[in-house]
Amino acid sequence: MDTALLHENLKTPLDNFYHWERTKPKAPFLRQPTGDTWREYSWSEVGGISRKMLTALRNMGLQKGDHIGILSKNCCQWIMADLALMMGGFVSVPFYASTPKDQLAELIEKSDIKALFIGKLDDWGDRVEAIPKSLKVIRFPHYPGNAVVNIGEDWDDLLAKNEAATDIYRPELDDLWTILFTSGTTGSPKGVMHSYRAPALIIRGEELTNFIGIFTVPNMKFLSYLPLNHVGERIGIEINCMATGGTISFGESFETFAKNLQSVQPTLFFSVPRIWMKFYQGVLSRIPEKRLNFLLSLPILGDVVKKKIKFGLGMRDAKIVATGAAITPKHIKQWFKKFNIHLIESYGMTEACGSISNGVDPKTPYDSVGKVVPFCEVKIEPETGEILMRTPHMMLGYYKDPDLTAEVIQDGWIHSGDKGQLDEKGYLKIVGRVKDCFKTTKGQFIVPNPIEEALSKNNWIEQVIVVGITSPQPIALVNLSEEGKKTNTETLVIELDTHLNQINQGLAKYQKVSTIVVTQEVWTEHNQLLTPTMKVKRGNIDERYAKFYWDWSESSETVIFEKA
Repeated sequence: MDTALLHENLKTPLDNFYHWERTKPKAPFLRQPTGDTWREYSWSEVGGISRKMLTALRNMGLQKGDHIGILSKNCCQWIMADLALMMGGFVSVPFYASTPKDQLAELIEKSDIKALFIGKLDDWGDRVEAIPKSLKVIRFPHYPGNAVVNIGEDWDDLLAKNEAATDIYRPELDDLWTILFTSGTTGSPKGVMHSYRAPALIIRGEELTNFIGIFTVPNMKFLSYLPLNHVGERIGIEINCMATGGTISFGESFETFAKNLQSVQPTLFFSVPRIWMKFYQGVLSRIPEKRLNFLLSLPILGDVVKKKIKFGLGMRDAKIVATGAAITPKHIKQWFKKFNIHLIESYGMTEACGSISNGVDPKTPYDSVGKVVPFCEVKIEPETGEILMRTPHMMLGYYKDPDLTAEVIQDGWIHSGDKGQLDEKGYLKIVGRVKDCFKTTKGQFIVPNPIEEALSKNNWIEQVIVVGITSPQPIALVNLSEEGKKTNTETLVIELDTHLNQINQGLAKYQKVSTIVVTQEVWTEHNQLLTPTMKVKRGNIDERYAKFYWDWSESSETVIFEKA
């Protein structure tokens, strides 16, 4: 397709919002649950609130081009605040809601924000110490069950005191839109800068190619629960909804997530491997796999079972079901296929403003992340196997870090840090991270990802990482699934030992995993062992456990339970 067409008729997210506000003002745009009740905001209502908040920001002395932060879990006010920032020509700088105090202080200073929206949070505590006294703060309405934020001006009070702005700034395509800080499995977060041209090009590319198919599904319904400051959720939910005129519903809490999902029955749903694993394990905890397969094989009853399970999972109306942030294990994709749920593996980077390949074709090999998105390019660096990518909507650079920008973008290509392969049909396969490979004390290089995927097939394992930088053989650290936690120790040891032996039979001697260690501590984003998108932070894991690797590897036991 002629690339010149890509640059024609570009519309910013705000342009798209105005279109729907004008053409369907009373239709629901945002939905927020409290218990069994949903509060709905129409397109016109959201527009009115955002314009009032714009006036409030201006009355605080904030000016076009100022950087303004958002620290909150997903909620209606998150989107309203973001729209107000776009309407005023401000630059949004969203942070992960779980950002700890010291890192939050660092990012506030690094990002040069002049004001901060603080909202729906699991905890607040000592994080107030990270907020400079000079920083203007606006707190979202309090959500029951969440932390009470005790600083700043109240959202509702500001709406009551300010009239809706009438002189709205219309962003130019090359205006700075947002700075997104990477979650990062290693190192400090990096501030990725994107202009309005990036989301405009993504939506225009989809209009021209219908690659994902968002414009073919009427009355799009989205459920937003992954962090909106992550590029996948920002583009996949917020920007896609503004482009299609759909409806975004939010989750109330982690505990109510399954209920909220079942209530919404989204037409587009985006999740991460850990959630798909929980769905899979949850169904099998109620119906043994052999019995489930038997029921599915029956001509009429099988269809009834499929429909019932899809409804229970919240997938009854799903037309586009995406997975990303980390590679989803092959056996999980295969299992969902039984219910006619095709998990579209999406691969990309914050630096590329989203995905550069998608497994939209149902015939996509299970070990592949699909084919390259139209108008994007991928090549494999011959010596290292690193994936290099080039997109029309790549980042402007890292904020205040030109040296790192020059290191990552060379000759117009983004160096991903991922190792990959392109087959003769154009399917891209991720085989690991360039920096995830490690040497054992025997001097042998270990590529952990294939071993981790094999280990994850055990239903008693929820999270797994293969490590061994200070041991003679690789070892596997695991967190147990809910079913694993319920299983008695003796049975668990036998099952894990058997599973490990089966895997080791297919590995070279130096690759064989000597030990499975069930860690006492559950890995979460709060203890900094998982990113907010639920990827294991390999560097932090090594920092926490490396001193034990040698002893665990040399143990006579193949399954060890970490002691307090």
